[in-house]
Amino acid sequence: MLWLTSHAALQTLKTASPHSSVAGERVHALATKIAAHGFEPVGRALAGEIARRAEAYIAGLEAYRRHPFRRRGSTSSVIWREGTTRLLGYGCRSASSVVLVIPSLINRYYVLDLLPERSFVRHLVGSGLRVMVIDWGAPGEEESRFDLTDYIAGRLEAAFAAAARIAGAPIAVVGYCMGGLLALALALRRRPQVACLALLATPWDFHALGSGQAQLVGLAVDCWARSCRAIGNVPVELIQTLFFILDPFAAQNKFVRFAALDPASDEARRFVALEDWINDGVPLALGVARNCARSWYGGNDPTHGVWQVGGQHVRPQALRRPTLVVVPGRDRIVPPSSAEPLAAALSTSTVMRPPLGHVGMMSALRAPDILWTPVAQWLLARLAER
Repeated sequence: MLWLTSHAALQTLKTASPHSSVAGERVHALATKIAAHGFEPVGRALAGEIARRAEAYIAGLEAYRRHPFRRRGSTSSVIWREGTTRLLGYGCRSASSVVLVIPSLINRYYVLDLLPERSFVRHLVGSGLRVMVIDWGAPGEEESRFDLTDYIAGRLEAAFAAAARIAGAPIAVVGYCMGGLLALALALRRRPQVACLALLATPWDFHALGSGQAQLVGLAVDCWARSCRAIGNVPVELIQTLFFILDPFAAQNKFVRFAALDPASDEARRFVALEDWINDGVPLALGVARNCARSWYGGNDPTHGVWQVGGQHVRPQALRRPTLVVVPGRDRIVPPSSAEPLAAALSTSTVMRPPLGHVGMMSALRAPDILWTPVAQWLLARLAER
């Protein structure tokens, strides 16, 4: 679709006229250059380039489909379950330093445990921590009626209570992406049992890149929630379109690169593992979709101090617990300008700014050295201060 629009745009350039705007001037300059070469030769060259890119893209897709890698079942143990939500345990049962890790509701938890040699949670375990991870699962019949309060004040608090009982002492809470917002709300509700809080790539100012764009996203998600009442959730395919809009050519570029890799290489295996996770998203309950659309993207309630969970305002200033905020410098999903205001609002925060992307935090080759080890050390130090 993106390539075909180039054909349509070429035809409109034939009649392009000067315009006072910067964009209009650039369009007119481009039309002048094309006219100098001739629209017909440029059209043929464009068609050839589109065909070349399409062929390379399809070759990458086919290489991905044929790759033999298949994710093995997790070796974690299920230590608590309610509905479709599970609490998974990693590490030695005798470890006293317990960490509860909370992922996003719209992605599977296992990006945190992508491969045996590329696993954030196993890295924490290797550092001496006992890790418990929330596996939200896809919404079932009960969860399809949930909103954010049901997930946080109900399901998440129950899982937290189970982890705290096992620990017998205040525990650390770690939230990743949307899971960071859930983790912050949970920590405010369970302050006496929270030793410290780490927030990784957590959005806070949803209008940081402009209120118009965020409100448009909110309107789209709200409309989807209204139109999907019959099926009970917002399908993952619709949610994925939002990520597509962030970088329309990302899929083309990554599969073209993959086509050139040795299928037997570790790099190809890591690519397939990550791509399988990306394509294994889960639907979003209608109530959660409406909450996110109206409160976060529409009203920007978190940064205005009016976001509520169960009638309680989520105000980071009130936490007064050691807090780590990780702001990846190359994050396009949660840009630094969205995450930095949360660090400023937390009065007891330490900030890390690793040169990583949003997903790269959990998958990049450099992530263990420049992020995972410092996070583990920070958690161990804070838990030792209980």
